[in-house]
Amino acid sequence: MKASQFLITTLKEAPADAEVVSHQLMTRAGMIKKLGAGIYSYMPMGLRVIRKVEAIVREEMNRAGAVELLMPVVQPAEFWQETGRWEKMGPELMRVKDRHDRDFIIQPTSEEVVTDIARQELRSYKQLPRNLYHIQTKFRDERRPRFGVMRSREFIMKDAYSFDRDLDGAKASYQAMAGAYRAIFDRFGLRYRAVAADSGAIGGDLSEEFQVIAATGEDAIVYCPTSDYAANMEKAEALAPVGPRPAAANPMVRTPTPGKSTCADVATLLGVPLATTVKSLVLATDELNEAGEIARSQVWLLLLRGDHDMNEVKVGKVPGLDNGFRFATVPEIVDHFGTRPGYLGPIGLKKPVKIVADREAAVMADWICGANEEDVHLTGVNWGRDLPEPDAVADLRNIVEGDASPDGKGVLAIERGIEVGHIFVLGTKYSKAMNATFLDEGGKPQFLEMGCYGIGITRLPAAAIEQNHDERGIIWPDALAPFTVVVCPIGMDRSAEVKAAAEQLYADLMAAGIDAILDDRGERPGAMFADWELIGVPHRVTIGDRGLKAGQVEYQHRRDAAATQVAVGEVLALLKGKLAA
Repeated sequence: MKASQFLITTLKEAPADAEVVSHQLMTRAGMIKKLGAGIYSYMPMGLRVIRKVEAIVREEMNRAGAVELLMPVVQPAEFWQETGRWEKMGPELMRVKDRHDRDFIIQPTSEEVVTDIARQELRSYKQLPRNLYHIQTKFRDERRPRFGVMRSREFIMKDAYSFDRDLDGAKASYQAMAGAYRAIFDRFGLRYRAVAADSGAIGGDLSEEFQVIAATGEDAIVYCPTSDYAANMEKAEALAPVGPRPAAANPMVRTPTPGKSTCADVATLLGVPLATTVKSLVLATDELNEAGEIARSQVWLLLLRGDHDMNEVKVGKVPGLDNGFRFATVPEIVDHFGTRPGYLGPIGLKKPVKIVADREAAVMADWICGANEEDVHLTGVNWGRDLPEPDAVADLRNIVEGDASPDGKGVLAIERGIEVGHIFVLGTKYSKAMNATFLDEGGKPQFLEMGCYGIGITRLPAAAIEQNHDERGIIWPDALAPFTVVVCPIGMDRSAEVKAAAEQLYADLMAAGIDAILDDRGERPGAMFADWELIGVPHRVTIGDRGLKAGQVEYQHRRDAAATQVAVGEVLALLKGKLAA
């Protein structure tokens, strides 16, 4: 490609609404153009990156035995009504009507459609296993789209769905996809982690997220530097403390704490570590009658160490809370505790509640909590002596740096990541809802076991930029760059020798299968270099009169601080070597 034939639309300034680096640089580099809130046009430079992402994904999915098809963006509502997601999905699901007043959705994902295909086409165990995938536009009506294409409303995703005869087969399909995903992300040339993820209502451990490491990432990744353990914050287990609970050493005392309603404020007032306090979190569960009205509510008190934070996913696995919970209302709290939030505790309740203690809180001694009386806390509280043992003990909290690794091989650290892929076993959730069965060897119908595997195609370039940029612009890995090499001739319009050398090198690069662009626009060197540094092309060859007289050109990688002189006859071999490496 020659730059004069291409559309290069770089900007000196980012738009005011560009909050993160990837949004700023993709806009300035002329890769995307905003059309509406969370909706972007992919300009030619950006589309080249998207196509390279898609090509790698296709190659590895095909290599793993998946078969590509294409499912529609607009889907009839009846399939979503079959699975119940028409009612369950919130306003993120874009619902539309056609001219005949029939309901449709603009797809956020394709489980229903692919399950419908499977129930029509996969009739026998002899047709299994099978994996179908497509790369297609999705739409989710985000309440507040932000961060450019990182959280847009319209986006492109690769979603794949496996079908197997039993759970063992589904696990084998999952492992094949886990291997394919690692091959995909290795080829992208990004630093990433595959982390264990919560599998929700499905249960089990067959769920992994693929996170691109970036300081600006929204997700917290928990990992052990001395082992292979890695999980997202929802999944990472906080182990129970080693050893028995210490013996009580202090009496329980009502201690005035005027105006101090948080654990941190109380600890500061009393001059004690925050870890000696216990925080009270009040939840409620509702039992509904046949009319869908609340017939009865149960109030729950969760107790965590004052310096720990509740993990809602873990709480949702506690028996009794696993069918859904909410935070209790202020009237419910006052009714059960006799005081407003800020001074709550498990002693002196007005009405009984279910008490669940985090593993850490369950082995504390001489701890501090609210006295259920405004401006008063209790110090020196001990289980067994001052109050009964909790109704349940569970892992309720988020991991903190330095916690023991669940695999016993060190301590945990935390870094930020951007989720760009997720794989998990679906089981029979959709096949049962849509009666998708096959006949086994005995001629009996069985429900298909399914798996789901997604990659955010348009999110991935943004994640790559968040990880790879500097003050001058983007730094693309070779595999994702819109062009791998840019040839920058200085004074091409004034020097026949420079023009001939530039066009020869460009022709040689193209003949060698190297994705190159020749900047023949006649720009001044400073403006030309600034454009390509902003765009992030990783390899640059500069050709000028002075260098040619000495038989040399300049090579510079986007990360290099300075250019290197290379003999004209050796530059092609140099580039081939660097790209092969």
